[in-house]
Amino acid sequence: MKIAAFNARRFGIKKCSNEKVFSIITSIVSRYDIIVILEVFDSKEKATKRLLSKLNSSKNGNCYNYILSKPLGRGEYKEQYLFIYREDAVKVQEVYQYEDQQEQDEDSFAREPCIVRFRSKKAGSKDFAVIPIHTTPKDSVQEIDELYDVFLVVKQKWKMQRVIFIGDFNADGAYVSKRKMKSIRLRTDPNFHWLIDDDVDTTANHSTDCSYDRIVVHDEIVDEIVPGSAKVFNIQEEFELTDAEVLAVSDHYPVEVELKERRKKK
Repeated sequence: MKIAAFNARRFGIKKCSNEKVFSIITSIVSRYDIIVILEVFDSKEKATKRLLSKLNSSKNGNCYNYILSKPLGRGEYKEQYLFIYREDAVKVQEVYQYEDQQEQDEDSFAREPCIVRFRSKKAGSKDFAVIPIHTTPKDSVQEIDELYDVFLVVKQKWKMQRVIFIGDFNADGAYVSKRKMKSIRLRTDPNFHWLIDDDVDTTANHSTDCSYDRIVVHDEIVDEIVPGSAKVFNIQEEFELTDAEVLAVSDHYPVEVELKERRKKK
């Protein structure tokens, strides 16, 4: 099972009106059983429905569905999290919009995670939670640290620790230094594994070399990760795009990981 996150930079109906860009985004999404698209501006769901229609008209026979969060953010600027998933591969068990109202620690996130609990349709599979995040750059240290509290809430609410944090953490460069990393609980707790290394460039702009986009998993699911599968999907190389063409799609590359298929017991 392949899972990914992609900051598609202002994904909405205007972006989908560019046929080349729309075709590339469709091709990216079709690679995965579950993908979370970040930086979505689609309150009327027009872009989402167009994307789903294109995916479901494909001859590969896969059937896609989606979950779109409410607009999230402080003030007038708001984004959405968009989950697109294959109905033949996974079943949605539950959706939980993190409330971000802990006493004395309210409103820690600009865009609090929309969390989805999935179950693979393979026999004997256990539930797992996908927790996306798009941090605000200036607050990224605080927001990444607060993900630990999100984990504790999910652990209590669903009695599970099989979680996958994924998305644009802004976890590098001027936003999160190596020194500041040492203050982040999600980083210092040995039960969590950061699958995208600090020296991996997840950006499409050649003027940057930063590991902004990350995948972090709990110890209870790490053994199910296919070794070496956590990586950047370089869309510029894959689709043979010029610098201008790739930046028309996004200034980020998708990050992806693959879970092993559970074997049926004899």
